[in-house]
Amino acid sequence: MTQETAPRAAGDLASRAVGIRVSGVDKIYPTRRGEVHALSGIDLDVGRGEFVSLVGRSGCGKTTLLRILSGLLAPSAGTVEAGGRPAWVAGRRDDAVFAEFGLVFQEANLFPWFTVAENVGLPLKLRGAGRAARRARALELCATVGLSGFEDSYPRELSGGMRQRAAIARALACDPSVLLMDEPFGALDALTRDRMNLELQQIHAVSGATVVFVTHSIPEAVFLADRVVLLTPRPGRIRSIVPVGLPRPRSAGVESQPEFGEIVAELRRELDRED
Repeated sequence: MTQETAPRAAGDLASRAVGIRVSGVDKIYPTRRGEVHALSGIDLDVGRGEFVSLVGRSGCGKTTLLRILSGLLAPSAGTVEAGGRPAWVAGRRDDAVFAEFGLVFQEANLFPWFTVAENVGLPLKLRGAGRAARRARALELCATVGLSGFEDSYPRELSGGMRQRAAIARALACDPSVLLMDEPFGALDALTRDRMNLELQQIHAVSGATVVFVTHSIPEAVFLADRVVLLTPRPGRIRSIVPVGLPRPRSAGVESQPEFGEIVAELRRELDRED
C-alpha cells in the first residue's frame, strides 16, 4: 500500500476547497512525569476536495493530529500547509489560513439559549453579517442537513442526531474550504449513526470541502472516505494508507459488497498486527 494522493472533485464547489500537506510533524506533550511523544514523523497529503478518514487504536494521536490541522495545537516539529500556505510559522498559527476551516466535535456544543437557526448563524454573526443574511444562510443550511421545520427549535428539543446535524450546519456556515471532524457520530446509536453517514456523504458532495474525519469505526471510515489512514499506537505514525475505490454516491447496501468487506478486513489485519 502506498501513500498516493487520489483527490476526487466533489460537487460544484470543489474548486473552493484547498489541499493540506503535513510534513515531518511531531507532537510532544511535556508532563510532570516526562515527555509524551504523541505523534512522530507524520507525512500526509490530502487532496483538494478529498475525504480522508483517520483510524487507529485509542491514544494513537488521531485527535492530536486533527487539532494540529485545525490550529488548536502547534506541532512540536514539522510543517502544515493549507492551499500551499504555511499554517504554523515559528510556533504561531496564521489565522488567515484557518479562517475558512470548519470544525465538528463529538459533542454538538450548541448554545442552549439560541435556536437552531441562531446557533447555525453564529459564525456569520461573529464576522459581522447582518441578521437577515444570517437567517437566510441558516435556513439554507438547515435544509441541507435535513432540519427544515426545526430552525426555531432549541437544542433541548432535538434528538442527538439532530443536534449533530445542527453542529455540522454551523461548521458549514462560512463555506469552509476544509471540514475537520473528530468522531462527530461516536455518541449516537447505530441507526442514527448510519443515517448521519448518508447525510454527511451528501453534504460533502454538495459542499465540495476537503474533509478529514476521525473515527474508531473501520466500516464508517471506509464507507465515507476516498482514503483511510491508519495510525500506529503512540507515538502515532502512519502505518498504511488504503484507497477506497467504491463509486459514489454510496448507499447503505455497499457494506454488503465484497470489495467493501475486503477493505475493512485489510485494515483490521493491519490493526491485529499491532497486538
